[in-house]
Amino acid sequence: MRSLLFPLLLCGALLAGCATVVNPVTGKEERTVMDEKTEIAEGRKAHQTVIAEYGIYPDARLQAYVKGIGQKLAAQSHRSELEWTFTVLDSPEINAFALPGGYVYVTRGIMAYMESEADLAGVIGHEIGHVTARHGAQRATRQQTAGLGVLAASVLGAVFGVGDVASQLSQGVAAGYVANYSREQELQADKLGAEYLVRNNYDPQNMVDVINVLRNQERFAAEQARAEGKTPKQGPDWLASHPSNEQRLEDIEQIAAGYDQKTKYVDDGRARYLQALNGMPFGESREQGVTRGRNFYHEPLGIALTAPQGWRIQNSQDAITLINAAGDAGLIVQLAPSKAGNTHEEIIKNAFKPTQGRVEKDDINGLPATRFAGTRRNAQGQAQSVAATIVTGPDRNNFVLLHAARDAATRQRAAASLREAENSFRPLTPADRKAAEPWVLRTVAFPPGGFAELAKRSPLMTNPEQQLRLINGVYGGGPQPKPGQAVKVIQ
Repeated sequence: MRSLLFPLLLCGALLAGCATVVNPVTGKEERTVMDEKTEIAEGRKAHQTVIAEYGIYPDARLQAYVKGIGQKLAAQSHRSELEWTFTVLDSPEINAFALPGGYVYVTRGIMAYMESEADLAGVIGHEIGHVTARHGAQRATRQQTAGLGVLAASVLGAVFGVGDVASQLSQGVAAGYVANYSREQELQADKLGAEYLVRNNYDPQNMVDVINVLRNQERFAAEQARAEGKTPKQGPDWLASHPSNEQRLEDIEQIAAGYDQKTKYVDDGRARYLQALNGMPFGESREQGVTRGRNFYHEPLGIALTAPQGWRIQNSQDAITLINAAGDAGLIVQLAPSKAGNTHEEIIKNAFKPTQGRVEKDDINGLPATRFAGTRRNAQGQAQSVAATIVTGPDRNNFVLLHAARDAATRQRAAASLREAENSFRPLTPADRKAAEPWVLRTVAFPPGGFAELAKRSPLMTNPEQQLRLINGVYGGGPQPKPGQAVKVIQ
């Protein structure tokens, strides 16, 4: 579950009061602000927000495969009568979540790390459990009872911790509750996920395998960050938004052990799963643009950027942000909204509404540019300094390059690096176009030289052998594949 994006767009209907419903899982009555009809209606509305935020992965074959698994699990759940919707999101995030009313999502990012159909079924079964046990409605009721209402968070504002600076041009605001599910709700979802696996003749041990695989991914990411002198990322992945302590793993192991160990389960579907994944993008896709070290390439828009030394690149749905090491200054690059106008002058006037400022015509790597520095009034009516450049890209799209920082002093200290980042904006060169090719997952026979041999052929830039072990479920130990066995690689 992506806790920052649980977009229950609660309307006045929920404020009218509570009803009493019977929980389909426990059979007990509970007070709620969200009966089943409202669950379905709110889930349907929120579904549109999710699709706009992430995008649907454009592969009908893979969508049908995941839908088939999900519908099979849902048919054996406590709310089989719901009109369930299962969607693969076009996101490299390692995540899965659900909305009330039967909307379940998995990212292609989390699918890359699963080893079998049964593993994926474990993830989906867990999310179905949140819906069948009405956890979303329970959270909505608790929040409403506490008078907390609906919270809004800006995706870009979170980069710097100051929403006003980063959201001057961004409309990427997702409304939602920020509290995670309780430990009791997660444990119940784990139990239900295991139960739904068994009802479909999958081994409940796959619930344990899923947690172990994703814990290894977390560990690898943390170790890699520390090796590079960075703070391990606290991102919106599945374990980050679910309790990931050792006690929870013990709970899952006990749940799996509670089933008859002599039961013969069906094939875990590994061969089918690897075939379904073959050709799926790994990491960012062509449509999202790709990050390679300090470089960012967007082939459909025909542009590239290079971050200054020590800076990092954050690629989101709404913007590309080049962020300094301290995380308090950066260059935000966005397509100018069409309603802002067609000329640079119109965009500056309508997007920033400046009270005063200086405009300077320029050229950045052969592209027409207009630099602006001045002041505007923020939402509180206070004067605020603004520095940005409007650039017309090679396909005639206008881009806004905003100098963002925690405060004016920070922006001044970062001015030289911000200008360096800005001046790296360029049309794609032939070399850039080659580098812009996205990575994809493929299935190959495991060679006699093992992962070390596969790593020599891999385009991965950092610890390719360990990353290949990671996506094949043998990071940090475990039985090695046998020569000739099908394994995942990145090409």
